[in-house]
Amino acid sequence: MGKSLKLLNIVLTISICFIATTNTNQPQIRSMCIPTKPKSPNEILEWQNKVRKRLIELLKLPSASEKPSNFKERTTTITRKGKLIIKEGEILSTENRKIKIVLAYPNDVSVKNEKTPAVVCIHGHGGNRWSPFNEDEPAYCLFGKRLAELGFTVISTDIGQHEVYEEGRTLMGERVWDLMRCVDYLSSLPWVNSERIGCAGLSLGGEMAMWLGALDVRIKAVCVSGFLTYMDQMEHNHCMCWKFPGLRETVDFPDIYALIAPRALLCQNGNKEPPDQFPPSLAIKAMEEIKPVYEILGSKTNVELVIHDGGHEIEIESLLAFFKKHLK
Repeated sequence: MGKSLKLLNIVLTISICFIATTNTNQPQIRSMCIPTKPKSPNEILEWQNKVRKRLIELLKLPSASEKPSNFKERTTTITRKGKLIIKEGEILSTENRKIKIVLAYPNDVSVKNEKTPAVVCIHGHGGNRWSPFNEDEPAYCLFGKRLAELGFTVISTDIGQHEVYEEGRTLMGERVWDLMRCVDYLSSLPWVNSERIGCAGLSLGGEMAMWLGALDVRIKAVCVSGFLTYMDQMEHNHCMCWKFPGLRETVDFPDIYALIAPRALLCQNGNKEPPDQFPPSLAIKAMEEIKPVYEILGSKTNVELVIHDGGHEIEIESLLAFFKKHLK
């Protein structure tokens, strides 16, 4: 019995040391998560500022001083379609790189006294800047065209690249920066109300709408379709372009969404999403973390999760109603 007890003690000691060593070597996950029991709105705002600053560092975004002094805009085509004007062209994103854009707006903006609200429309994997206007891509429900027909000015660009274009940058950082330059461009248009700019996207586009809304406080309303989830889910059966060094150690997706508060946020997830993609169950769980941030900031009516009967697609009616409510 004595030998058995001694052997048991040795095994327990080795096990405890192994566990302690393993835990010590494990990277810290989500070190800057949403405060669990914030004492005041100011505590949340301070947390948002710290996390936003850290994420900008991790993304390696250019500084304000590196922003081009102009857009060097070049229009390649102009199309009049019904009551819309649709332009295709390019603008400077950085001093060394141009991005292609599609701009659509009502054809009577020059004779109206009122300025239009605007929305950055963002495509997903396999799409391009035309996807929000393309009848052959039904998952997008023509949301760019539909918004323009309602009186919005909309812009889209390509964010589906999987290569870093400039030295010292990151893939996700370049995508976010290109979208920020779209916001810059919208703000420069004389008929656009720069205080009423939103963004929306599906899948990867929803992810990028989340990032844009979280990091650019000029964005007043964000609609994310098919991308309210957790990083653990994204580690399997998904393109890993979402991940970059330092991200998981710092936040999870609900923390990034919480940076949008108190500004308006609509998330959409479909009941027909497969369990290994973006199921509503994970969206509901994530939203339970996000809502308290809106509540403590006194804006609980500004956040909503719509569970619809479709799959990986935009639910167009709630999207249109959302932007009419918050930007019109």
